[in-house]
Amino acid sequence: MLNAIQIIAERKIAQAIQNGELEVEGWRNRPLPEEDQQVPPELRMAYKLLKNAGYLPPEIEVKKEIQQLEELIAATEDEHERLRQMKKLNVLRLKCHTMRQRPIHIEEGDYHRKVVERISVATRKD
Repeated sequence: MLNAIQIIAERKIAQAIQNGELEVEGWRNRPLPEEDQQVPPELRMAYKLLKNAGYLPPEIEVKKEIQQLEELIAATEDEHERLRQMKKLNVLRLKCHTMRQRPIHIEEGDYHRKVVERISVATRKD
């Protein structure tokens, strides 16, 4: 039974390649991209074991926190709250930067430009 499924799958893949629906030349003889690029190569196996056991390395946790904060900033309507969250985001980026030993150039990216365009802090009326 398993052999029949394998034969059908191989035929479908070959047919998709022949029809041009599946691009393989770009990936031929190249390794798949690593999912933990920010983790040093000598620590990847240990982190993978920890990840499979349900634990995440600190770098990944900070990166997830940064992503959640970016989503929160994008969805926040209150400009003062957005500014406060952006300050927190800058602290997390600095923390991530010190962990990685490589700079994070978010300021050069499209995300930073969009956020700066959306911010126009008005004076608070207390």
